[in-house]
Amino acid sequence: MFETRRALLDKIRLGEDSFLELKAVHFRGKRIAGPARKDLADELAAFANSHGGVCILGVSDESRAVEGIPEDRLDQVEGLVREVLTDSIEPPLDAAVAKLALPDGAGDDRPVLRIDVPKSLFVHRSPGGYLRRVGSSKREMPPEALARLFQQRSQARLIRFDEQAVPLTAWSDLDKPLWERFLGDSVEEPRVTLRKLRILTDDEDGQERASVAGALMCSREPERWLPGARIEAVRYRGVERDAKYQVDGESITGPADEQIRRAFAFVNRTMRHGATKAPERIEIAQFSLRAVFEAVVNAVAHRDYSVHGSKIRVFVFDDRLEIFSPGGLPNSLTIESLPLRQSTRNELLATLLGRVPTDLRGTPPIGRSYFIEKRGEGVPIILRESREHSGREPEYRLIDDAEVMLTIWSAETPNW
Repeated sequence: MFETRRALLDKIRLGEDSFLELKAVHFRGKRIAGPARKDLADELAAFANSHGGVCILGVSDESRAVEGIPEDRLDQVEGLVREVLTDSIEPPLDAAVAKLALPDGAGDDRPVLRIDVPKSLFVHRSPGGYLRRVGSSKREMPPEALARLFQQRSQARLIRFDEQAVPLTAWSDLDKPLWERFLGDSVEEPRVTLRKLRILTDDEDGQERASVAGALMCSREPERWLPGARIEAVRYRGVERDAKYQVDGESITGPADEQIRRAFAFVNRTMRHGATKAPERIEIAQFSLRAVFEAVVNAVAHRDYSVHGSKIRVFVFDDRLEIFSPGGLPNSLTIESLPLRQSTRNELLATLLGRVPTDLRGTPPIGRSYFIEKRGEGVPIILRESREHSGREPEYRLIDDAEVMLTIWSAETPNW
């Protein structure tokens, strides 16, 4: 948007509209007197909730004159912008902030700040509420419009969330060894194949971006754009979730398949192992590893990635394993129908996971050559394997329609 300096100057000359906001910057002593933090947050969030836009700090919205920002105060103003993006907008907004020079009325270049706000994957709230851009102003969204926007930017839209373009990503953000594994025997130019696989896609402006699933599978740091794309794993001594009883913990990031491997390895490493001796020694693990693997795969593959900042949580106790997966149940699934029906929230992510070998070195066989085989066997395997291993039925719970919790009970043996 306004890619050249000439295009930007022509746009400024015409004044504010749905895609351009101008703000002069004023100081009072060492403090920034304007724009106010609240007003700036409202403007940026309104762009993100609409179709994106550009905010120029250092240009008067009334006269459209380039007033500039003192060069020695640029970093201070940029710091204010960064704080507004992360602290005054919920969820935090990812925008590109650039320093550039524009000519004033006399033709002298003056420093300004350009803030490029993409159309967001999420719905953002600022101090003024849920706002959207209407022409050159911002308006609070009425309830019906807000509900529609939440629906459009969630799993309910026709284009699934994991197929959507991730703002500010580019081909260069994807890691070659990660995307090469999806090329197979294709003789096409790699980007052509990756577009067919929807790892790469176009945003509404026709710019090539990584899809959500593409970022999750082909980026070393998908959490850069999807802050909740991570797993927090903790081992507690005893049966209570209390930091003073924590004996091990790991924050797991990286490509989705690597997160599954590491979370599975964490449970295998930290759970208890024992044995019976009569009539012969038989090794007994605290949990069925096959059930654990299926449970972690389900959590990563089927969680709701449109829930900003919410991570998968894995807790290992002396008597149980708990796995929390963000998001309610997809479509019309219920807790009761989980063992009987199949419904995939992230169809593209599941397809990509279905093309990646499990490669679980050093662990017993878990009955999977690939992470997902799309036969709807995951939940039945979890229930059957856990029940046979511990004698207790695993428990699924839906918490506030916002999180699915799975409890797998520990097997009992006298020699832990």
